[in-house]
Amino acid sequence: MGAVLGELLPLALAVSISPVPIMAVILMLLGPRASGLSMGFLVGWVVGIVGATAVVVVLTRTIGLSASPGEPSAAVSWVKLVLGLLMLGLAVKQWRSREQPGLPGWMKAIDKLTPVKAAGLGIALSGVNPKNLMMCAAAGVTIAQGAAHEILLLVVFTVLAACGIAVPVIVYAVAADRMRAPLDRLRNWLERNNATVMFVLLLVIGVVLSGKGLGGLLP
Repeated sequence: MGAVLGELLPLALAVSISPVPIMAVILMLLGPRASGLSMGFLVGWVVGIVGATAVVVVLTRTIGLSASPGEPSAAVSWVKLVLGLLMLGLAVKQWRSREQPGLPGWMKAIDKLTPVKAAGLGIALSGVNPKNLMMCAAAGVTIAQGAAHEILLLVVFTVLAACGIAVPVIVYAVAADRMRAPLDRLRNWLERNNATVMFVLLLVIGVVLSGKGLGGLLP
């Protein structure tokens, strides 16, 4: 279990500090309906992570790709290698877009969402967005190697991956007045640097997964 958990931690961290979802929840917290929208978004974020990861776990077990943590199968190694290479490709794309700072167009109307739509947005950004979906897929394949500890590993991954959204929502609920200025500064920084941050995350995770995949394939 320890080896599997070690592989999950960087994946959970990468999902947790994804810049675009953090910017989205900050905009909600700075808007007139902070509580309802941010909580809806948080619920959707968690549901998306759990759903995407659990589906991959089930598929991995169903088609027989799981193995003992210390001896990954060749198929699992190939999956990790392919996911790693895809993430490296996305990293290159993010690097090329680093000179285009600013908010995505849909964020400009984020304060017009309802809590239900905010939940849907959370699901889309965590379980459907290609970048996070690949992180969850890699986590699902890894969790499937955890045998009897799958549920515990899924819970740990979900909790850690949700922290990037959960922490500002909870802290804002406790100390709203004091958090507005720091959140606004963080939003401005992420707006300028989101492509660079995502590039670094994708590069690191891509290299790690590619290395794990190659390590399992080479004699």
